[in-house]
Amino acid sequence: METTTLDTRRSRPRELDHRESDGIAVTLLWYEDSNRVSVRVVDQEHDEELELDIAPRDALDAFHHPYAYILAAAA
Repeated sequence: METTTLDTRRSRPRELDHRESDGIAVTLLWYEDSNRVSVRVVDQEHDEELELDIAPRDALDAFHHPYAYILAAAA
């Protein structure tokens, strides 16, 4: 039997949107406990994954243009 604690439930994000194209998966996530929004990008060809926190007002734009936000965060 698996025990689920309040901390375990809180740590799981809710998937708001997801898309895949050419081996790249982009997922828009919302963490209800902290009201945090992030975009997760998985590049299956290069076996790389990145999750970037996004301001809620920018969530949809970041979902559609994640690399612009990744480059801005790296600068």
